[in-house]
Amino acid sequence: MLNRTREQKQARRRADIQRALLHYEARLGGELFGPVPKGVRREFFCLDPHTWVWHEEWNDAQGRHRVMTTRYDVRPTGIVKSQGDSVYQSLSDEELRNFYAAIQLYSRKVGTELQRIAQGA
Repeated sequence: MLNRTREQKQARRRADIQRALLHYEARLGGELFGPVPKGVRREFFCLDPHTWVWHEEWNDAQGRHRVMTTRYDVRPTGIVKSQGDSVYQSLSDEELRNFYAAIQLYSRKVGTELQRIAQGA
């Protein structure tokens, strides 16, 4: 029973660390294209090897809370996206170039930050 409790605590700790790391990476990704304005939440992150997410929340000029989430699925046949409740659609050539550039920037920025943290800087 004692081993089971310890294993459960370790599993919860690993899950907490993974969740915190994902939130940290999402915040870094949200800053890829410049500072995030006050009152705006912007995130860009890799959820798993085949899924990327761009998420933004803000209040519009009338003070209404707005949310836009774009999910990118990397498939063997190409990359498709879905926004909100819409069906998946292929990326245009320009979107594909921008998406590829964002992934490269994300990988460099997150990789550099994680190395810095691992080195205790």
